[in-house]
Amino acid sequence: MAEGETESPRPKKCGPYISSVTSQSVNVVIRGVVLFFIGVFLALVLNLLQIQRNVTLFPPDVITSIFSSAWWVPPCCGTASAVIGLLYPCIDRHLGEPHKFKREWSSVMRCVAVFVGINHASAHWSQKVDFDNNFQFSLTLAALSVGLWWTFDRSRSGFGLGVGIAFLATVVTQLLVYNGVYQYTSPDFLYVRSWLPCIFFAGGITMGNIGRQLAMYECKVIAEKSHQE
Repeated sequence: MAEGETESPRPKKCGPYISSVTSQSVNVVIRGVVLFFIGVFLALVLNLLQIQRNVTLFPPDVITSIFSSAWWVPPCCGTASAVIGLLYPCIDRHLGEPHKFKREWSSVMRCVAVFVGINHASAHWSQKVDFDNNFQFSLTLAALSVGLWWTFDRSRSGFGLGVGIAFLATVVTQLLVYNGVYQYTSPDFLYVRSWLPCIFFAGGITMGNIGRQLAMYECKVIAEKSHQE
C-alpha cells in the first residue's frame, strides 16, 4: 500500500437489533410507549380472566372500570412491561450476546398466545381440575412456564431475568395482599397462590421477547446511514 493511502474505516460490528428511528433516545421512548400499551392491554385481558374465574377479589369500591379491574393494575403492569421489554435487549448488548433464537414476529405472537394460555390454565384448572395437592398443580404450571422459555427464548440471561422478575413480583404482590389492597381466594403460599411465580416468570419471558423484537435491526439501520454518509 502506498504511503499516501489510508485504510478506509471499517463499519462497526453491530448486533441484530434495529429500529426505523436512528436516534437512540427517541427509539427507547417509542419502544417504551409501545411496551407500556401492550402491558396495559394484556393486564386488562388477563386480570378480567382471573376475576371471572373468582381467583382474585377486589374490594367493591376499587372496581371502577368496565373491565371490573382496579384502576391501578393496568398502569402498573404497563410500566413493568416497559421496563422488562427494554431491559432484555439492554442486557443482551451488555453481555455481548445478541439474542438470535426465533427472532420473527410470528414466534413472538405464538409466545404471547402460550402465555395467555398458561394464565387461563392457572384460572381454570385451579377451579375445575382435581389435583392431589397445590404443589402438584404448581409443578405443572412451572413445567409449562419453563417450556415457554425453552421454546421461545433458550438464553441464560432470559432465564435469569425471568427468575428475578418472578421473585420480585411475588414479593410485591405479597405486600399488596398483606396490606389489604386485594386478595386471592384460597391462598396457599403465605397470602397468595403458589403458582403465581410461574405466571410472573412466563410474563417476563413474553415481554422480554416482545422487547427484543421491537429493538431488532437498530445497529443495521445506523450502519446503513453511516455508510451512506
